[in-house]
Amino acid sequence: MAENHKIAIVILSWNGEKLFPKFLPSVIRNSTEPGTEIYVADNGSTDHSTAFLKEKFPSVKIIELEKNYGFAEGYNQALKQVNADYLVLLNSDVEVTPNWLEPCISMLKADKNLAAVQPKILSYEKPHQFEYAGAAGGFIDLFGYPFCRGRILNRMEPDLGQYNSPTPIFWASGACLFIKAESFKKANGFDGDFWAHMEEIDLCWRLKNQGYKIAYQPVSVVFHLGGGTLSYNSPKKVYLNFRNNLFMLFKNLPRNQFTRIFFARMILDGVAALKFLLGFHFYSFWAVLKAHASFYRNLGKLIKKRKKLLKLTTVKKQTEIYRGSIMWKFFIQKKRKFSDLNFNPEK
Repeated sequence: MAENHKIAIVILSWNGEKLFPKFLPSVIRNSTEPGTEIYVADNGSTDHSTAFLKEKFPSVKIIELEKNYGFAEGYNQALKQVNADYLVLLNSDVEVTPNWLEPCISMLKADKNLAAVQPKILSYEKPHQFEYAGAAGGFIDLFGYPFCRGRILNRMEPDLGQYNSPTPIFWASGACLFIKAESFKKANGFDGDFWAHMEEIDLCWRLKNQGYKIAYQPVSVVFHLGGGTLSYNSPKKVYLNFRNNLFMLFKNLPRNQFTRIFFARMILDGVAALKFLLGFHFYSFWAVLKAHASFYRNLGKLIKKRKKLLKLTTVKKQTEIYRGSIMWKFFIQKKRKFSDLNFNPEK
């Protein structure tokens, strides 16, 4: 790998002191390619993260942010202080393996239109199973619901080698995201209003609307703990997922689909809220209502963003968007695996 191409591995951390001894050694040990630097961006932690890093991991560069900006804006602020050609955004609860860097960086180097790459993401606790946040590459359905090769909703598949070929994907997971610095900057980074969750899907959608590609590289393998910062079942996560999904759809849907798809999604959110209520999941019910209230509060800002993005859009149809409903497939037709969908994203 040529030395004149700088690689920056940037780990955004908030109160991650307990995670560093478990996960950071693998990153240091397996990231020795020339021109590679490892950063930890401390997102306004209240523990002893920075002091611990300085004492135990002196080779790691530290970026200290003055407050907790959230995941999306935290990365935006941190990356202003990083000079590199290729960025690797890595969660603090990810263990990497030997030869994890080179395959993904090589893919980015080989294709000028390829903006981002995701490795194979397996579960740290169940190493032979795909992990929720990304698995073998991300997609969305017609109504904006995310799913992955290897993970449909909350159902994870075992890794049996069924997704061992590189392939175009719709979104690459923020748990381990390889992206060209030029592409990240050209897209103005993450949308800081998302705070956390789905900001990487929004970023990838914006890049794809501008003609760039996103890919999956299975030769690179990492293990993700998941839920290290926010539990998968927390009402705050429900709130962020529903709100940010509305933000994302409103900003990125093409003109000819906008009214029909967005109206349908509003109805589907109402069905989900009712399901939470009937199941006595009152905190999740209120989380959906709060998500919609936040959407309406931000509508003026979202309209401005949408108008700006529509002017930049050059691609009208995304083949990596599944043209059916993943909810219908999962709950009604009982489809539990990506292969059950008969979905070829390359066509």
